[in-house]
Amino acid sequence: MYFTDRGIEELVERRGEEEVSMGWLAERLREFVDLNPEFEVPVDRLATWLARLDEDD
Repeated sequence: MYFTDRGIEELVERRGEEEVSMGWLAERLREFVDLNPEFEVPVDRLATWLARLDEDD
């Protein structure tokens, strides 16, 4: 298990039954980056990866 898996596991435990929109998620990511600008690049990479999941290689 990676260190980051703990946060992912907590997310699943606390909010695993919820459904959210992409708009809601985008706003939360923007909020996070506003509060933690040093994470702008990783958050951007995650958002780009999520946006392109269904693209053909």
